[in-house]
Amino acid sequence: MTAITDLYPSRGPVEVSVPRKDPVVWGSPDTPGPISATDLQGFERDGFLAIDQLIAPDEVPLYAQELDRLVTDPQIRADERSIVEPKSKEIRSVFEVHKISEVFAQLVRDERVVGRARQILGSDVYVHQSRINVKPGFGASGFYWHSDFETWHAEDGLPNMRTVSVSIALTENYDTNGGLMIMPGSHKTFLGCAGETPKDNYKKSLQMQDAGTPSDEALTAMASDYGIKLFTGKAGSATWFDCNCMHGSGDNITPFPRSNVFIVFNSVENEAVEPFAAPVRRPEFIGARDFTPVK
Repeated sequence: MTAITDLYPSRGPVEVSVPRKDPVVWGSPDTPGPISATDLQGFERDGFLAIDQLIAPDEVPLYAQELDRLVTDPQIRADERSIVEPKSKEIRSVFEVHKISEVFAQLVRDERVVGRARQILGSDVYVHQSRINVKPGFGASGFYWHSDFETWHAEDGLPNMRTVSVSIALTENYDTNGGLMIMPGSHKTFLGCAGETPKDNYKKSLQMQDAGTPSDEALTAMASDYGIKLFTGKAGSATWFDCNCMHGSGDNITPFPRSNVFIVFNSVENEAVEPFAAPVRRPEFIGARDFTPVK
């Protein structure tokens, strides 16, 4: 078997910065799909695309009710795919929702969703990861700054930056309740983090990021270069963003909950191999090994 070159080294003794070696938009400009040419150009430049209404207001309750059903189901809570808040002991995330919920499986197959992924990635796609995220009011913790690709490359074995995520709001995202923040343009530079990956790192990192965390100095420089954009929007709005965007979110200390469904699409031409910087693969409910295209 031919060895795959590691284009994006990480988890070594020192932090490294590497220019992106992959396209951002893999599809050709005339590839048909729901994204306009202007919006594709914006995605190429900024690394994200905000959509005011991906799902209609009368559809939102279906997904919100399904989220509530999952997070209150004792069997789901006991499942390893559920991640619990360290302090409140409430469910923070439920993974692989497209496999445990037909409601979310249908959303993944919706052309408004998968069609945009195919258009950006220029191929058929499969789900690398899906989850619902819940941020109740009064103290739900945030996600520290990180690049998803750094983790997916190091710990899941995704060779190239040919992966895109969509976060669909199921509650209103205010500028105060722990919304998504992205550094525009940061997807053009890969930041390889310092430090070895512990075995079973995922068990800790899904509650609080440690390995794969950028240094304060690197984050300060990137924020100075790129700035920070905070995303707000009504329930049903969505943010598509490139796998290498530097992003994070703050704690939610308001009374207003924030919930979303998060779907990661990877190109079928970018199948996961062995991890590039971890002793073992993460479980398949976090990093899929089923490369069946979404149809």
